[in-house]
Amino acid sequence: MSESDFAEAERPDESGRLPRRLGLADAVVIGLGAMLGAGIFAALAPAARAAGSGLLIGLGVAAAVAYCNATSSARLAARYPDSGGTYVYGRERLGELWGYLAGWAFVVGKTASCAAMALTVGIYAWPEYAHAVAVVSVAGLTAVNYVGVRKSAWLTRGIVAVVLVVLAAVVVAAFGSADTDGARLEPGSDVTVAGVLQAAGLLFFAFAGYARIATLGEEVRDPARTIPRAIPLALAVTLVVYAVVAVAALFVLGPGRLAAAAAPLSSVVRAAGAGWLEPVVRAGAAVAALGSLLALILGVSRTTLAMARDRHLPRALAAVHPRFGVPHRAESAVGVVVAAVAAVADVRAAIGFSSFGVLLYYAIANASAYTLTPAEGRPPRVIPMLGLIGCLALAFTLPLTAVAAGAAVLTAGAAVYALRQRAAHRSEDNAADARTC
Repeated sequence: MSESDFAEAERPDESGRLPRRLGLADAVVIGLGAMLGAGIFAALAPAARAAGSGLLIGLGVAAAVAYCNATSSARLAARYPDSGGTYVYGRERLGELWGYLAGWAFVVGKTASCAAMALTVGIYAWPEYAHAVAVVSVAGLTAVNYVGVRKSAWLTRGIVAVVLVVLAAVVVAAFGSADTDGARLEPGSDVTVAGVLQAAGLLFFAFAGYARIATLGEEVRDPARTIPRAIPLALAVTLVVYAVVAVAALFVLGPGRLAAAAAPLSSVVRAAGAGWLEPVVRAGAAVAALGSLLALILGVSRTTLAMARDRHLPRALAAVHPRFGVPHRAESAVGVVVAAVAAVADVRAAIGFSSFGVLLYYAIANASAYTLTPAEGRPPRVIPMLGLIGCLALAFTLPLTAVAAGAAVLTAGAAVYALRQRAAHRSEDNAADARTC
């Protein structure tokens, strides 16, 4: 492809649609970038605090719910290959209100995810100035996304490669340590159903990155074929990596020390007697979180774009850059909000709040998938049914503060929707009266 051809491919079409530039490898890498950075470096410690020695059970529950959600999302994304993900699916299958609630839950939940990832960068890279590093990271990655999704995909590819190498080094160091103990993997008396479910809800924060693939549906080539292949591939690779690293961490630290660790994988290599690896792990963790943050900003900005097109958010946010072919105003607005949250938030609170919003988002995705007909590619109905039940169960076993804050924000969004609908109906009635007169 010549430079002029590539430049042409970067531009949006005349209808303001985003150009389709992402292939299967790009889509898988974007999903991996979001998931690997999120879970391994941020969610293991709070999940261990909730589940204790039942951490691996919680990981299995989270993976099962994620599989149902991924299957439902893949079928829906193939049917509706537009930016917005479940915002679009809920609107088309369940009605405008449910689509709006899905979009609202996604935007606020994933904004918290972005803040958590930005803070993870700071915690590993420069703990004393974690909030400042987080703000700078958001600004830099927003600038990268601004100049085109292909450039974001290329950067994510490099980040994923670095992360996998670092995680491999952590696992080798852990299993080569003289301080490992297989008994630390055995569930003990501290395991409770509520604790395991809460851990699964927190770990779901880590698995939800495949949503980036669905929300980028408008930019994927041959979406009916590419998206259903990319989502399970990214999820399967991530599950294997999570399981191996979680086992390595428990072998060395055990659930108690893992729960107390601010930077869990740094603690693993230090306890394994490989302290020389700690700077490498910290650098790798920062890079991983940057990759996750990059993909998260992409997803949130695309849902913001879709909601702005439907006037649920300011219409100005629906603009697509004439040269770079990206929703530049939406991306800039998301970057500003995320930077503001990252400047003051706590990473563990952000993870809980994010998990609540994203689980409700996927509950609507599963309900939408349940309404598909066989001709529309519906999965076996037991899958969206289990996904819906699982999402609701995990959402309401999260820490009480996360549930309360999430419910309050969702209620506020519903109230805004109701007020806008009432104002729209009043305008229509006034217009009808004027025509009658």
